[in-house]
Amino acid sequence: MLILSAWWLVPSAFKGIVKTSFYECQSPGWEALAKLSNLQSLWTDRAHSRGELIAAGRDLARLNAAYMLRIQQADSIDAELKRIEQLTGMPPLEHWHYLVARVVRRDLDTWWQRIVIQRGEADGVKKGYGVVYRDGVVGRVVEVHARTSVVELVSSSAFRVAAHVEGDLRPVTFTGVPAPAFKDPGGLATNIPADITVDPNRPLRLVTSRLGGDFPDGLTIGFMRAFERERDGLFQRSSVLINPGLVDVQEVAVLLPEEEAGAGR
Repeated sequence: MLILSAWWLVPSAFKGIVKTSFYECQSPGWEALAKLSNLQSLWTDRAHSRGELIAAGRDLARLNAAYMLRIQQADSIDAELKRIEQLTGMPPLEHWHYLVARVVRRDLDTWWQRIVIQRGEADGVKKGYGVVYRDGVVGRVVEVHARTSVVELVSSSAFRVAAHVEGDLRPVTFTGVPAPAFKDPGGLATNIPADITVDPNRPLRLVTSRLGGDFPDGLTIGFMRAFERERDGLFQRSSVLINPGLVDVQEVAVLLPEEEAGAGR
């Protein structure tokens, strides 16, 4: 009790130094565990039969061919967008580069709130950068250390982002909602225009808006099945079901603004 009382009297600056030092001491251990996990996956893959590897190679070849077509389409769309921007005098859209990072730590008591990733200040990561994965938004960087960073998840009550309903550019506000144990993550969308309707059998996709500044437009946040009127009667609100894949995400990508992406390469 005496030690606890004395700790409260310690200056906050000193507490911050101690916390950071303790964190950096733990970080190499987390990175070692991540590398061991990668090694385990490697040996698991080596255990597959030759026929399985050949089949997997064929599947990858098909996927690569499909992605090459998508890349060509994207290049064509980018060229057309630049042409329209020049004709209309509109400012160009902000572009991002993706910095792949492995999840190295996830605590049970903060499972739907925070994760630690294996990228940090040395890789060009900064506080406030968006983090995504194959199914959409993961969260936002809230702490940056030398080789690791802490990410506030989209399902955390501290996470807020500008969004809009797919196909409608009017802004909507998304806020994370803490998930009970063994339940799927979720959130809440507010300020939904009153004229938007939803069919429970065909949920509407909620996506990021570039108005927020941290994410490009159109990344999946979650899906909405039912609306209810807000108190003012002018707008609607809806619970948002986040992709359950967030429960066991192993790799993510940090969004680096184009002008700063060189630091993370």
